[in-house]
Amino acid sequence: MANLPPWPYPRLCAHRGAGKLAPENTLTAMRVGHAHGYGMVEFDVKLSPDNVSFLLHDATLERTTSGRGRADAMPFRELARLDAGGWHSAKYAGEMLPTFAAIARWARAHGVACNVEIKAMPGRERETGAAVALDAAALWRDAEMPPLLSSFDEASLVGARDAAPQLPRALLLDALPADWLARLRSLECVALDASHEVLDAEIVRAAHRGGFRVCCYTPNDPARVAELAGWGVDTIITDAVDQIAATAHPPAGA
Repeated sequence: MANLPPWPYPRLCAHRGAGKLAPENTLTAMRVGHAHGYGMVEFDVKLSPDNVSFLLHDATLERTTSGRGRADAMPFRELARLDAGGWHSAKYAGEMLPTFAAIARWARAHGVACNVEIKAMPGRERETGAAVALDAAALWRDAEMPPLLSSFDEASLVGARDAAPQLPRALLLDALPADWLARLRSLECVALDASHEVLDAEIVRAAHRGGFRVCCYTPNDPARVAELAGWGVDTIITDAVDQIAATAHPPAGA
């Protein structure tokens, strides 16, 4: 088996913070995930039109904010005025869209690992990858545990690689093409990050033999999470932070 890259990250990671229990991709969601014992959070980062890195999953604002239209149609000072919590429940009304910097400061202060998914707006893939990577490199300067940068978009990963080659990267895939290992090598990734539905024990072994760690998203059934951990999946991203104890599965190599 090829030597595997160092893996300082926990086995379990909270998806979009605790994105079902609290409004996803907000500081509150990160705090809720951490309060459930999770030492790693996953979240989505994109660029505002005035080049502020901020958290949001969709290319449009309707689903998770009080805004309407494209996510890149207004500068961040206007995005920051939107309600990013009321859609979830009245309890969280008034929650703000956080900047990437705000989440980084919180995560470092509390020793929480981060999986940063680069979610570029159409046409800004490489630019966004580079900007998010440069921000991450500055925000985690001298950190013992750097953020893991991931994306479905290969151009975003190329931008991240060229801007901050020292940061670890993972390729997100919802299906596994025949050349998935070659893509990981070409992008100089350290990990595959795949839908749990396309994984099996042999794929995990093949990735490890090739020198890559394996992450997956988003199994929410405790039995399925146990199966994936048994195959050696290195980090499992889940919504079920209130059902799966963060200590249920020790980290890779523990």
